[in-house]
Amino acid sequence: MLVTLMSAIAALALLFVIMSVKIVHQGYRFTIEHFGRFVRVAEPGFNFVPPFFYRVGRRINMMEQVLDIPGQEIITKDNAMIGVDGVVFFQVLDPAKAAYEVSDLYSAIMALSTTNLRTVMGSMDLDETLSKRDEINARLLAVVDEATEAWGVKITRVEVKDIRPPADIVNAMTRQMKAEREKRAQILEAEGSRQSEILRAEGQKQSQILQAEGQRERAFREAEARERSAQAEATATKVVSDAIEAGSGQAINYFVAQKYVEALGKFATSPNAKTILFPVEATQLMGTLGGIGELARDVFGETKAPADPAKPATKARIPRIEG
Repeated sequence: MLVTLMSAIAALALLFVIMSVKIVHQGYRFTIEHFGRFVRVAEPGFNFVPPFFYRVGRRINMMEQVLDIPGQEIITKDNAMIGVDGVVFFQVLDPAKAAYEVSDLYSAIMALSTTNLRTVMGSMDLDETLSKRDEINARLLAVVDEATEAWGVKITRVEVKDIRPPADIVNAMTRQMKAEREKRAQILEAEGSRQSEILRAEGQKQSQILQAEGQRERAFREAEARERSAQAEATATKVVSDAIEAGSGQAINYFVAQKYVEALGKFATSPNAKTILFPVEATQLMGTLGGIGELARDVFGETKAPADPAKPATKARIPRIEG
């Protein structure tokens, strides 16, 4: 009898110990209640919780969690109906508040995020909702995080996953985008044509400048050549004049003969006449040539033969030069 009683007591004691041992996994916290009143938080690891007097109240997940915001229809400020859905990232920092300050933490966070999403996006135009997602996320994060602070929850991130405008608005936006791209293409093409014309005009300007500089240089060279030719002519004339002044008559004969021969050559090479008649006497040309010969003999030191003054001058037939 005694042995049976002792065995029963031992079994009850073992059962009591087994029921009192609570193992809390990493990332979780258990709230311990004494007759329904919260007394402490069981940390990860081995915990001794006597049964009958104490019990585990809530098992709280302390890891960061993701809560999907279901898709919903929102009317924007400019009366456009859009479909929106998103996600909320949160983490419980105070397990006691998360367990006892709100009835259903997940439903509360979802309802709070949904209503604030409607409020934020409903105060914006359609274009703003499509282009200012970062601003929407920041505003939602600030509002929801402030509201959940009393629940011991930290909202780490709020993201709008998708925005679905109506089909007619999508088509209008597509046409607008196409028109805008065509406009930019035309502007770029016009800018390219303008730049091309500017470069072409600049090139023509430089070409004209270089051409004018070349013409100026050529005119300068031609003027310099004429100046030198005139100086040479003046020097030759002065030499002839000095020779005449010194008493040498052959110099004037040489000068006149040279000009005479040049004039004859110009008449002979004229392209406008086939036959040219010169009303001159051959004796004049011969006399001029003779004067040239006498001048040459004077230069080389030869004696000049006296001219026969009694010899009459004869007329020569007028030469005909055929071109």
